[in-house]
Amino acid sequence: MNLMQDMPQGDIVAPDKDWWRGAVIYQIYPRSFQDSNGDGIGDLAGIIHRMEHIADLGVDAIWISPFFRSPMLDFGYDVSDYRDVDPMFGTLGDFDALIKRAHDLGLKVLIDLVLSHTSNQHPWFQESQQNKTNAKADWYVWADAKPDGTPPNNWLSIFGGSAWEWSGERMQYYLHNFLKEQPDLNFHNPDVQEELLSVARFWLDRGVDGFRLDTINFYFHDADLRDNPALDPEARNATIAPEVNPYNWQDHIHDKNRPENLEFLRRLRAVMEDYPAATAVGEVGDAQYGLEIQAEYTSGGDKMHMCYSFEFLSGVTPDADRVVQVLTDYENSVGDGWACWAFSNHDVVRHASRWALSEEAIRLYAGLLLSLRGSVCLYQGEELGLTEAYVAFEDLQDPYGIRFWPKFKGRDGCRTPIPWVADNQNGGFSEAKPWLPVAPEHLARAVAKQTGAQESMLFYYNQIIHWRKTQPALIKGTMRGLRAVGPVVEFIRCHEGEEVLCTFNLSNETQRVPLADGSWERIISPFDGEPMGDEMMLPPYEAGFARRTDIKTEG
Repeated sequence: MNLMQDMPQGDIVAPDKDWWRGAVIYQIYPRSFQDSNGDGIGDLAGIIHRMEHIADLGVDAIWISPFFRSPMLDFGYDVSDYRDVDPMFGTLGDFDALIKRAHDLGLKVLIDLVLSHTSNQHPWFQESQQNKTNAKADWYVWADAKPDGTPPNNWLSIFGGSAWEWSGERMQYYLHNFLKEQPDLNFHNPDVQEELLSVARFWLDRGVDGFRLDTINFYFHDADLRDNPALDPEARNATIAPEVNPYNWQDHIHDKNRPENLEFLRRLRAVMEDYPAATAVGEVGDAQYGLEIQAEYTSGGDKMHMCYSFEFLSGVTPDADRVVQVLTDYENSVGDGWACWAFSNHDVVRHASRWALSEEAIRLYAGLLLSLRGSVCLYQGEELGLTEAYVAFEDLQDPYGIRFWPKFKGRDGCRTPIPWVADNQNGGFSEAKPWLPVAPEHLARAVAKQTGAQESMLFYYNQIIHWRKTQPALIKGTMRGLRAVGPVVEFIRCHEGEEVLCTFNLSNETQRVPLADGSWERIISPFDGEPMGDEMMLPPYEAGFARRTDIKTEG
């Protein structure tokens, strides 16, 4: 529903600057969403063609992964021109049409802005590497070799090996936190900052509603290039990099997470404040300090609007104790900051497979995600219950997976094309051979098969997202009373005199949980409700919601 259409003509409605607070954001990986021109690769016109599917879900915004000009060695995250669309995806005119279509359907549009690094094919780098005296000589992170010719320090790349690559042209090393073809920009240079802020203005002027900011804690490096210390083996985890990657063996206090970043984030926020209701969500990639950085970057109202880290994007199935621990740690550090929670995205194994979830458990965890204090990101295909696809080595495209195969198979398994119909092997994604194969097991979950089927995952996601819109406490409320009762997660969301009790049974056995203090009335939700007396009775993988009836409280 477009609320603007219901307003009397002539009325001017001020934009809601807080629309992002509690919003549901749908991530589109454009290569795999819909191909419109028969080259086997999704594109902007394909997104326009399938936009109604997203709007029907009831989400508030879309986030589109990179579509800028790029040699595509990291599939768009290696940008060679920030101000143009790669011909693979279409044109700037296609992008303008996409913005209009989304806005007509009531959807905000966020784009994926990759500021920490560019492609080595970017004209800036091509100039920078020529010599030490050119106009862009200091736009990237250059350093002399040690006397023995080895790299300047011990920093490692997330994609494997040293984070330094030798340039014979310049006779220096340059820093790359990811692929060697992705040199890191030097944020200590004011001219670099100004140019990147100008890039943000370019897209805001074009009508985008904000940004997803890739690797936001990687912008700055230690200017003295000090070695990272070793990390205690007991503190290692595979949240950010696979366990086969020695990147996990360092405490990354000098190559990222630098305090200088805060002032740049303030400058970026100031740019967005010039636009009616722009917002930004930052990706915090850190295994040890993710929640702390997430809180630091979003507190005070002068930096990012929201950030996400990887606590729920990796690891084993989070039981009640784990969920409560993560939420407690965040609540204790967040202050007035704001989180954006996700279970899946384009970089991780789909959570239906990562956590080995049954159909009932997928629904239950979706209900939990949509009840947390914060905003929510859903990854394309999540609403269909898609599992991680198997991609044979000969079909792999991801350089990360090729590098660490077979112990780490890369990110292609979560990036396979969306199945729109079930009656052909390409799932209606393309008339040509897709860039990644459509998983045969995904065809049974095609959009056309699930649309209108009341027992389907798609119908459930539609129901729970639309139901959430009727519960203001779940969208913008505070949280209290967080606890684990055996396998049950319980908390209370509070907003403007209303309290909503939320309980989630993360087990395959019926659980009975005494109600929190007060008088409570069951709220009818997409979950099957049981009669309620002085306890919440929860069948396996069910949630229960109740509204407090005896007092009014401030949210």
